[in-house]
Amino acid sequence: MRIFETHAHLDFKDYHKDRGEVLRACFRAGVEKIINIGIDAESTERSLELGAWSLEAGMPVIKATGGYHPSTVHKYDEERLRELLKHENIVAIGEIGLDFYRMYQPAELQKQVFEAQVKLGMELGLPMVIHDRDAHEQCFAILKKYNPKKVVFHCFSGDVRFAERVLNEGWYISITGVITYKENELENVVRMLPKDRFFIETDCPYLTPVPHRGKRNSPEYLTYVVQKIGDLLRMSPKVVAEQTFLNAESFFEF
Repeated sequence: MRIFETHAHLDFKDYHKDRGEVLRACFRAGVEKIINIGIDAESTERSLELGAWSLEAGMPVIKATGGYHPSTVHKYDEERLRELLKHENIVAIGEIGLDFYRMYQPAELQKQVFEAQVKLGMELGLPMVIHDRDAHEQCFAILKKYNPKKVVFHCFSGDVRFAERVLNEGWYISITGVITYKENELENVVRMLPKDRFFIETDCPYLTPVPHRGKRNSPEYLTYVVQKIGDLLRMSPKVVAEQTFLNAESFFEF
């Protein structure tokens, strides 16, 4: 079984002491490709460095995204981001979007920088990794203004009706370890997903799946996500892993 981890933060300090061991465990679990997500310019640079290190060490192949998360929009530097996004190992702009749950930064600033990054992604022809928390309508409206072709709502948190709207635009949905938690609306979303329009991710170090919930997350735990999705769709975990691998490979061209 081969697994494609589409959203990790392995550059975070949570992994400073044992990053190599974590990546070796991922490789043993079948994780062959990882996308490490930038949340600002500095983390984008670290993600690119991580990819180079992993390649030299014979670890899973790691590519990067670049962008400013809603929590870092106060630092937005478009020219610096533009240069980073031209790197050959950048596969998308992200994660970008809105977070009205934690409200890290003022709503208007979040919307302003999100829209600027959507425009930049369109200019550079990059897929977009969207962070959307308690801001479904606002995220959707900004995206619709520009109609990008390749969009994934990472860590999807909407209901079935919102999922239908996202899918109707030709966009994608990504599923985290939340699917393993006690019954939730995400189960109904998974049951209606077209098989070629979704990915899997950890968002590690966050959202650790059952039975490891409460501990630091790792891409090796995607096996639990694959198993749960397989149970819901009455498919074997191997088929789920392979389908999501192919979906992500095509979307990110990686």
